[in-house]
Amino acid sequence: MSSENSSADDARQVWDVVVVGAGPAGASAAYAAAVAGRRVLLLEKADLPRYKTCGGGIIGPSRDSLPPGFELPFRDRVHAVTFSHNGRFTRTRRSKQMLFGLVNRPEFDQQLVEHAQKAGAELRTGVTVTRVEQHGSAVPDRRTAAVVLQGGETVLARAVVGADGSASRIGAHVGVKLDQVDLGLEAEIPVPEPVAEDWKGRVLIDWGPMPGSYGWVFPKGDTLTVGVISARGEGAATKRYLEDFIGRLGLAGFEPSISSGHLTRCRADDSPLSRGRVLVCGDAAGLLEPWTREGISFALRSGRLAGEWAVRIAEAHDAVDARRQALNYAFAVKAGLGVEMSVGKRLLSVFERRPGLFHAALTGFRPAWRAFRDITQGSTTLGELVRSHPVAQRALNAMDRRAATASDAAPADASGGPSDGAPGGAPGAETTPS
Repeated sequence: MSSENSSADDARQVWDVVVVGAGPAGASAAYAAAVAGRRVLLLEKADLPRYKTCGGGIIGPSRDSLPPGFELPFRDRVHAVTFSHNGRFTRTRRSKQMLFGLVNRPEFDQQLVEHAQKAGAELRTGVTVTRVEQHGSAVPDRRTAAVVLQGGETVLARAVVGADGSASRIGAHVGVKLDQVDLGLEAEIPVPEPVAEDWKGRVLIDWGPMPGSYGWVFPKGDTLTVGVISARGEGAATKRYLEDFIGRLGLAGFEPSISSGHLTRCRADDSPLSRGRVLVCGDAAGLLEPWTREGISFALRSGRLAGEWAVRIAEAHDAVDARRQALNYAFAVKAGLGVEMSVGKRLLSVFERRPGLFHAALTGFRPAWRAFRDITQGSTTLGELVRSHPVAQRALNAMDRRAATASDAAPADASGGPSDGAPGGAPGAETTPS
């Protein structure tokens, strides 16, 4: 950009990149654009730090996407996973190396924002974005987009990144289409030290009673994060599942410090990721793993890509060049995260019909456990696993066929795992560490 254009931009307060939303996706986008030396404004409607309904599991791909020097504020390090199937057939698998870490989202998100600020991004909190305009009187030229705030203030930018969550207004502007919507319910439960000690280093994953549902217990010091997730439209059943889950864990007598709910939204395959000079990432783009609904790694990775490509869009001198850069961003997302989502959708389809297959595999079939371990530790991804391991591809195809055949022949599986009679919260049968 020439000095003449720069001075003109300064006079009109034109930012190179404006990022809407300061969660993991937005903070990552702001960091990536700021570290490239661009003028970046990060807008957030809440005051920080703020609570977010989320288990707070940081798997390998999330860890590998963090800014250099980022110190993860782990509340616990997970070396064991207890699996159960609606409270039965409990078994625990262990790993010598840490599987993943657990964080409190307010701390984690705040730290990401601070890294973006240290890289040069400017933060404004307590501001609500009502819409984005790319044409009309608010837009001075074709190289600029206008972000309109509540109250009428307009912020101008060469590129805009929408990272404003699953109910995104920027996503609506882009035309994001959603293929899967789920309801997650969660309780943060403070527990006495003996209870906290029993859970230290171990999480519970319970395959639930409704198709595609599951529950979790994530320990974080003196608090347990307990939650369940299921398809939207089953609100009463999902609430009942959480209550039953907490009850059979022996936690019903402890008062939650926070009880919350959240909708997760997964994009359709043909959903756009951009419009003009506007990109979307993270939840705003419907980017998450469809089976587990894991979203932090998708937010961090897509946010970084969005920030990098927003820099290129900001430098584009016409609509054709901006469009080319936006298409390159979409290609980068689909080539990596899109492949993982495709595999996740296939896994969810099988899991919805035959959850017992998954439970039996993870608790009794060592290669399945190794795949789970490798994915959480970050040595592979769902996409890489299927692409580079013919055995995994054949296994997935076989599960597709078996689930389809079984669902035609019988009701949804209600068993299928090794049973040791342990209650859902107990350690259950142990396996050799791996």
